[in-house]
Amino acid sequence: MRPRSWLRPMGPAFAAGLLLGCMAGTQPVPAQAPAPVSAGGALSYGAPLLLDRTDLRLGTTVQFQRIPDLAELHDLEQVPGLAHLLLALEEWPRTYAQIQPLEHLPPEADLIVVVPGYPPTHEAADAWNLLNARVRLVMVVEGPPASTTELAELNSMRGLERVIAQMDQPSRSGFERLQRPLSFRKLMR
Repeated sequence: MRPRSWLRPMGPAFAAGLLLGCMAGTQPVPAQAPAPVSAGGALSYGAPLLLDRTDLRLGTTVQFQRIPDLAELHDLEQVPGLAHLLLALEEWPRTYAQIQPLEHLPPEADLIVVVPGYPPTHEAADAWNLLNARVRLVMVVEGPPASTTELAELNSMRGLERVIAQMDQPSRSGFERLQRPLSFRKLMR
């Protein structure tokens, strides 16, 4: 059986197109997860993400790993739907002067501060009581405080919302007089 006459001219063109299409194609690049970026970059998986199930508003959380300066706080006024400023600090600010710029936080935003360990001094603990902002302070500690004096100081901090004890064997021992919510965290390596 002979091919129809109108198919003859299309046969070589079809074969050439098929051949060129196969040669031009390359293997697709496999999907990859974005690599976490360190503190100097825009993305960090090691920083906390705080979710409050009672907060039903649609809003934006801006996060710093340091105390922002006045210009940065002023720039926050341009962030649409600003709800929270989250500070995940590496260490406790020691004086009120270090946290005083936070007085200029836009009024619609609350301030959530995550600090490691116990306050190093009475002045460091009291500085947060002097701050005129809606502060929600979260402490991540390695175990119970060394003395009842430290517990009394924690209980006097108005903005202290929660203490998270990072311990291999969670226990309330040593925290009995703490008048704030206590949570436990166990890190698996």
